[in-house]
Amino acid sequence: MEDGDDMQDYLIRVLTTNKEIRALAVRSTELVEKARKAHNTTPVATAALGRLLSAALLMGSMIKGGDEIKLIVEGDGPLERVIAEANQSGTVRGYVSNPQVPLLLKHEGKLDVAAAIGNGQLRVVKTKLLKNSYESSVPLVSGEIAEDLTYYYAQSEQTPSAIGLGVLVDKDLSVKAAGGFIIQLLPGAKEETICTLEENLKKISSVSNLIEEGKTPEEILEILLAGFDFRIMERKEVEYKCKCDRERIAVLLSSFDQKEIEEIMEKEGKIEVRCHFCNQIYEFTLDDIKSMNFDERG
Repeated sequence: MEDGDDMQDYLIRVLTTNKEIRALAVRSTELVEKARKAHNTTPVATAALGRLLSAALLMGSMIKGGDEIKLIVEGDGPLERVIAEANQSGTVRGYVSNPQVPLLLKHEGKLDVAAAIGNGQLRVVKTKLLKNSYESSVPLVSGEIAEDLTYYYAQSEQTPSAIGLGVLVDKDLSVKAAGGFIIQLLPGAKEETICTLEENLKKISSVSNLIEEGKTPEEILEILLAGFDFRIMERKEVEYKCKCDRERIAVLLSSFDQKEIEEIMEKEGKIEVRCHFCNQIYEFTLDDIKSMNFDERG
């Protein structure tokens, strides 16, 4: 097994020295486990959320500082909606609308994420610092998330990409291994480069199995980029971290209708607000409410 330092979640971004391939890989085992605990997800929900969290981290590492990326998978399956938000600094958060989806298995005994998601769409929202956000959406081609994101890159960004995402759930329902990679061909990539890359991709059947075996993000990219020299452009730790705090929730509350708030206070004696992303509960008393500025409405 790995030593203590290698157990951390981290991400690397590399560029081949011929400048024809950009590649990223992430180990996200601990942060996906943190998300599982926060949302008390069943195995298939853990797998779907974990894949999307890893994808958001990888994609978030390719945007400019200060920008954020949000991935929304909406399907007609029992999971309903899976959401992940990440930024360039390596923090991610997310949730699934129905975390208690029953166990769905394929015939090989693998978790059937595609059936849990169903048919629908993938939305990618890029939020630019102090500017309007930009959104694009594509239909889900398989519900396996990695394939859907590959399709998104081909359709919306015209960037040929290969994406692998994996989450291995242990018998005790904890996350045994999680991670992923994105490989992208840059403009001017030669036919020979494409052929070599295609052959290398055939060697990887499961990202989560490689991480379970102790392979680091560097070692995963060494398999994928065999035959190429590459330089590590960035290495950073990644974590599951929510942006919510009491002040943000108070601002949200103060935008509600004052009469509605007063009615809840009369009935309950307090107001409890739960954050979608981390399940943290914030409690506000009558005194807290009195000190807030409410919108004057009707």
